Amino acid sequence: MDRRHFLAGASAVAAAPGALGAPLNAGLHRVGFMLGATPDSVSSLHEALREGLRDRGYEQGRNLVLEARYGYGKMERLPVIAGELVRMPVEVIVTGTNIHVAAVRSVTKTVPTVMVFTSDPVGAGFITNLAHPGGNVTGLSADASPDLWKKYLGLLREVTPRLSKVGALGQVAARYGFAELEIAAQQLGIELEIADLKATEDFDSVFNAMAGKHVDAVVVIVGPLTYQLRRAIGDAALKHRLPTVTTLSEYARAGLLMSYGPNLEELYHRAAAYVDKILRGAKAGDLPVEQPSRFELTVNMRTANSLGAKVPQSLQLLAAETID
Repeated sequence: MDRRHFLAGASAVAAAPGALGAPLNAGLHRVGFMLGATPDSVSSLHEALREGLRDRGYEQGRNLVLEARYGYGKMERLPVIAGELVRMPVEVIVTGTNIHVAAVRSVTKTVPTVMVFTSDPVGAGFITNLAHPGGNVTGLSADASPDLWKKYLGLLREVTPRLSKVGALGQVAARYGFAELEIAAQQLGIELEIADLKATEDFDSVFNAMAGKHVDAVVVIVGPLTYQLRRAIGDAALKHRLPTVTTLSEYARAGLLMSYGPNLEELYHRAAAYVDKILRGAKAGDLPVEQPSRFELTVNMRTANSLGAKVPQSLQLLAAETID
């Protein structure tokens, strides 16, 4: 993993009050890990967090108990499993996107919470500001402006020059990306077809209905359900011969055409730095929120060939990873 992505944010965290030089209390430290997908689908994220903690001297069973809880695609379970972690109790909870953080905050406003890949955490009411979050929440934000969503639509135009109608597949309730994508589509004169994926069992009907609206391509919006279903999405897109783009490379590796965004495993590895500082006595509200400064393009050429899509050589040269 390229650790340079977060040097500026890491410096800010290290300089936060109580973050440096504080001794670690003896004994076991209980840390919660909570995501809404299945264990298998997010195993690399769990391992990235464990690796980050190991790098900082925490070993499972020696001085760490990492308690993992999963929603198995049932988002209504998130407050329930958050409550389980709070009652244990854990010293800090590491969780994911807005829907996860909202679930944790529905059961506690005091247990330190490290968020990963949230959108507009200030607007969502999780923190006061990025530099001084206040309260019990800090972590890593992945804010995406309409300009970034224009980038996704622009990437689709590179392989679908006559792009006029795009599907937006994701969970509207996860509160990530849809508003910004709508603004970007309006600015580019592209019609947007929203496909709201509310439950994993709805996937086939939702995708088929979207494809039936004669979309030219699909933007897949990151969330716990689409992350869990990323391989099924790739298969369905191939079946309907639809180019796809999304934020995270894990989707492209699962069969989607392209991704452009930060390295999610890197974000979870970085989350361990927050856990370490909190266990050493820092207050979550004093630790600045990090934002990724480097995005990477991944292109799945196997998918491109199966679709008969022509990916310009210029895009292939820009890609940090091509899947052949």
